[in-house]
Amino acid sequence: MKLALLGPIAWRTPPRHYGPWELVTGLLADGLVDQGVDVTLFATLDSVTQAKLDGVCPRPYEEDPELDGRVWEALHVAHTLRRSGEFDLIHNNLDWLPLAFSGLARAPMVTTIHGFSSHRILPAYRSSRSAFVSISEADRSSELSYVATVHHGVDPGVLPFSPVAGEALVCFGRIHPDKGTAEAVEIARRAGRPLVLCGPVQDERYFAADVEPHIDGDRVRYLGSVAPPERATILGAAACLLHPISFAEPFGLSVVEAMLCGTPVVAYPRGSMPEIIEDGVTGVLADGVDAAVAAIERAVSFDRSACRAAAVRRFSVRRMVDDYLQVYDSVLRGHQRVPLHASPR
Repeated sequence: MKLALLGPIAWRTPPRHYGPWELVTGLLADGLVDQGVDVTLFATLDSVTQAKLDGVCPRPYEEDPELDGRVWEALHVAHTLRRSGEFDLIHNNLDWLPLAFSGLARAPMVTTIHGFSSHRILPAYRSSRSAFVSISEADRSSELSYVATVHHGVDPGVLPFSPVAGEALVCFGRIHPDKGTAEAVEIARRAGRPLVLCGPVQDERYFAADVEPHIDGDRVRYLGSVAPPERATILGAAACLLHPISFAEPFGLSVVEAMLCGTPVVAYPRGSMPEIIEDGVTGVLADGVDAAVAAIERAVSFDRSACRAAAVRRFSVRRMVDDYLQVYDSVLRGHQRVPLHASPR
């Protein structure tokens, strides 16, 4: 099979710091190559991959203010579709724009929906010629049909197990009200534990008003957007990961990354969290600040090796690759649905 893997270009693949879609796309590309698939990854030209690399965008548009993301994404999609006749299948990981032109593709298309930025983009999905994959059952739209749900996979090799936890809590992700960064600060304060914050500032006003005043370099530290090697160190050293989200998060890579390090998670039960977290094994679902404070002492008593084992079983790259190979086979055979259990408990 010759596969065109259409990736995003906001960040490099894999990302230097932040870039969840690019991270998953890069892991999938390399994992498919390891399984003998002929993969061409369409990404920024500075990307690093075991697959064949092609594209037109020289570098990530989020890293260069001279690049207009709308223009370069359009050029990126057009370039991929011009080559579409060379492939057996196109796997789109670039949101709605390729769907608007999917009728021009000369190969079947599969689209992984990494989360809806807005329901206003649904017309592009409804009118497209693509099969759809959701990244969690919670993120499915009632207006679309899906061939499968495939939970993301992460490379356990870059997230080593940490058997001994520190005292600090960690909150990992973009600094935004959706992620509940300010609530994480309050939870840590009430729990009497230090907190480490990591992630890019996406909402400057929120950061300045509700987060930055609490950062003192001691009880609350902010490390910015950290690179992958640092992520493993920080997550592995934490007592637990706080994830007090205020929105229905489609997946949550930092949650899985923490589990792979053996670090349990205390998360609000929104979006995909009830699918991802095994209560009593990999974390605790707690709704609200008071419940989260109470859950921390329970979570830190969990067997960290059992947490790691559960995460490896359910969220490894190899499992994700195997699931997508089933999806590709189903689409190429013309099936409408495939009975797929992406992450067995």
